[in-house]
Amino acid sequence: MSRTLALVLPVLVLTAAGCGGSKGDSSGGASAPVTVEKTRVETVASPSSSSGGSGGSPFDARAIYARDAPGVVTVVSLYSAGDSLSGRGAEGSGFVIDGAGEIATNAHVVTVGQGSSIHEVAKVYVRFPDQNQVEAKIVGFDANEDVALLKVDPSGLTLRPLSLGNSATVAVGAPVAAIGSPFGEEGSLSTGIVSATDRTIDSLTRFQISGALQTDATINHGNSGGPLVDSGGSVLGINSQINSSSGDNSGVGFAIPIDSVKRSLDQLRSKGHVDYAYLGVSTSALYPQLATRLGLPVDHGAIIAQVVAGGPADKAGLREGHGSIRFQGASVPQGSDVVTAVDGKPVRLDDDLGRLITPYAPGQVVKLSILRDGKPKTVSVKLGQRPATG
Repeated sequence: MSRTLALVLPVLVLTAAGCGGSKGDSSGGASAPVTVEKTRVETVASPSSSSGGSGGSPFDARAIYARDAPGVVTVVSLYSAGDSLSGRGAEGSGFVIDGAGEIATNAHVVTVGQGSSIHEVAKVYVRFPDQNQVEAKIVGFDANEDVALLKVDPSGLTLRPLSLGNSATVAVGAPVAAIGSPFGEEGSLSTGIVSATDRTIDSLTRFQISGALQTDATINHGNSGGPLVDSGGSVLGINSQINSSSGDNSGVGFAIPIDSVKRSLDQLRSKGHVDYAYLGVSTSALYPQLATRLGLPVDHGAIIAQVVAGGPADKAGLREGHGSIRFQGASVPQGSDVVTAVDGKPVRLDDDLGRLITPYAPGQVVKLSILRDGKPKTVSVKLGQRPATG
């Protein structure tokens, strides 16, 4: 049976309800005193542990929901221009990250198109659990990591910021909960475990997102942008995709890791976009049996399958193979450089190369440890700016 890896698309809506009466007074007469609406920011005690590992706080779904649900919002996106909420659009999820009105969600919740044609929707509104609904500004979006940062005027709102955890230490088997608006059912909670880490999923740009968390917590259309949280209620990731043959949840969902999300949010906050370094290669995995067949002295690494002409790797002299061989039913490049480390950090899987390059900025120089014709060599590469599409 074929499987489809798909974005957890927002739920399509034709109309969205308004958020109450006008704050103004159009009845005439003497001017009323100006009332300054205050923002109420609710904080909760930090958990003793939010590592997502096997230890730490016991998993209490009711306590998690009570702690975090007030900070999870519904994001209403309108595709057409105009100030009305009656335009055609979609609903997704998001969550409050600070008392100033910042909200995190998926980029695909508040954009249309892919690759170089991706652009913001016409209008975005945020509906809070207490039914307040306000317009939001898209501060920026990161199509490469499927992250967007929204900002609302916090005046008169009650905000419950969620704490951001650490996805690097998450262990397989750790209990988690997903909160969001699947099929438009706001404030829904589902629970499960982290069923795998370090997954690679597609982005909106055809570059891949590394380090994704896989979970069997139920995620469906409308969950996009909502938080995946640990036993202490800290956010481990943003729910983004499902792997399904039917289009609905089949027990395999994916969340963008919060460590990557933090990087995106920091740059979106400071400059409205996110820069990514670019090496300009495609690779395939080297494993022990293949290494023996190729006569290589290492068991793991990233075999360079293609070097992008004129890219940073090409300028640095990295080489792709000439011709190929068949091994275990696959076509394998022959004579390629094999990348074994980035600035001393080992490359064991071909996905590791992209993961290790991601923290760098365009223009930085990295030293790649490679094997060329079976002999170790070090190559310095000045990284470029990642293009809009892969």
